[in-house]
Amino acid sequence: MKVLALLAVVLTAVLAEQVNYDGYKVYKVTPRSQDQADFLKSLEDSGEFDFWDHTRLLEYPVSIMVKPALQASFENVLNLKYMHYSILIDDVERVFKFEREAQLRAPKVEKGRISFTEYHRYDVIQAYLENLAEQYPDNVEVGTFGTSSEGRSMSYIKIGNNPGNPTIVMDAGIHAREWISPATALYIIEQLVENQDYAYLSENINWLIVPVLNPDGYEYTHTNDRMWRKTRSRGSTCYGVDGNRNFGFQFGGLGTSSNECSETYRGKNAFSEPETAAYSELVKTLNDVPLYIALHSYGSWVLFPWGYDYVYADDNDELQAVGDRIANAIYNVGGTRYTVGNAAYLLYPAAGASDDWMKSTIAPLSFTLELPGGGSQGFDLPASQISSVVKETWQGILAAYSYVSKKY
Repeated sequence: MKVLALLAVVLTAVLAEQVNYDGYKVYKVTPRSQDQADFLKSLEDSGEFDFWDHTRLLEYPVSIMVKPALQASFENVLNLKYMHYSILIDDVERVFKFEREAQLRAPKVEKGRISFTEYHRYDVIQAYLENLAEQYPDNVEVGTFGTSSEGRSMSYIKIGNNPGNPTIVMDAGIHAREWISPATALYIIEQLVENQDYAYLSENINWLIVPVLNPDGYEYTHTNDRMWRKTRSRGSTCYGVDGNRNFGFQFGGLGTSSNECSETYRGKNAFSEPETAAYSELVKTLNDVPLYIALHSYGSWVLFPWGYDYVYADDNDELQAVGDRIANAIYNVGGTRYTVGNAAYLLYPAAGASDDWMKSTIAPLSFTLELPGGGSQGFDLPASQISSVVKETWQGILAAYSYVSKKY
């Protein structure tokens, strides 16, 4: 009884800090004409609605979270436009309460360790990286490359100690609410460093991985607002910038917003965010980057440039072939199907993204992996499914490594 009472006290304290989503609903809306798709895009750009998917191809459903005050008018206008919709989640707060309770019940790891049975806070991730640097000094370098808007040190881990080797670059967690992406980055790090069966992977190629590129936003999803996506820089009317619209290639183009309150707000200028600015400077210190992979969620997509507009890269066939290798390797683990293709044509144009910038700057092979969703609405992938996602993704990474190691 004492344990249950303590859990109730802790849970009450956590809930008191959280943004409350009582009465919020998630609608699944299917555009069936270009006019309907354009209308949904205007709603997305308004900043009043939280789009968990983006309007892309016709006949593909889009999940949209709507606050109680807007639900009646939202349904009315959908009916007026003869748009098909259903309610995916009737009460969002109930979903997040269940997730928070599960996090509190999860067994805690000792300092400097991690597990794949829960989603870890930023300090736990930092401690794990530091422990690896201490335990494997001959092969691991952990360093900081800047400070976030709220003063958090941002860390990278470099695996492999030959400065003459090419470097595979990876990052995760630029969108704060996509918890499975840092978890996947941590599993990749664990396999590269602690699993001796894969020691050969860092003999001829170095790896540079940033497991949480948006630490302020990531922490904010744990303490205040589970659905927070952007950075936490202070604007004139709203907080935060979409870090994956803030990179300096084709900045300010399609798929971005000038509205500070929009989920796709691009920022005042390219690299306005200390997180993206510092990361770009870190990457530019590398001499040879044959492969870049950004980990996101959700959707089970392997995407590649160009994403800023409906434009194919000159090496589109090679990008498609490598993407297919990644997807096939993942499928062979447990049957998870990824769709592979050009980001703009397959989904929607999004200028200022990291994969476009990496390809334009240093990495000829550049990909975004949208990891599988789960739970009731995608972002709340249950902790019980972390293990299966990270293990199958690892096989996709191995397939990409195999291609790069033979070519370069």
